[in-house]
Amino acid sequence: MPRRFTREELLAYRGAEVPDLVGGRPRLVFVGINPGLWTAATQSHFAHPSNRFYPALYAARITDRELDRVDGLTDPDREHLVDRGIAITNLVQRATAKASELSSSELRAGADAVGERIRSWQPNVVAVAGVTAFRTGFRRPEASLGEQPERLGGATCWVVPNPSGLNAHETIDSLARWYRRVAEAADVVLPGAA
Repeated sequence: MPRRFTREELLAYRGAEVPDLVGGRPRLVFVGINPGLWTAATQSHFAHPSNRFYPALYAARITDRELDRVDGLTDPDREHLVDRGIAITNLVQRATAKASELSSSELRAGADAVGERIRSWQPNVVAVAGVTAFRTGFRRPEASLGEQPERLGGATCWVVPNPSGLNAHETIDSLARWYRRVAEAADVVLPGAA
């Protein structure tokens, strides 16, 4: 049975941080906005039960199975991502109940910090999940989804839709199409995938 948290238990994680998931030299880095409280509680990126990130990764043939993150990713699941050349980080490290709790200055400072991490990690492709946060953080008010004209820390930069369950405009299938595009650009699609 999946883990459950009370509201009070989750609120205790406000301000907590979740370490980056990275190993070696990644080929594709996904950048979330910031950890939600469920993510902080489980120490697993994109962990909320309504989040479509891992189902979309599987549908895009980036992973060989749908990773069950609700109780927290297992060590073998983390290894699978790292072995596939995937890394995950956030624009802002502190957990909040809603991304709207973040200030513009936090997003801008976070974008600068992400740029430094990307320069250090040297991936082929970076995919920022959330166009509104990208516009604010990277000072690109006119940016839209897709490949960006500028590189980020030396990597090709894409903006992809946010997989949060709150983003009603997207489905697992539509997210998978976007994630497949960045995966192809980073050469991390599983062999034999159509």
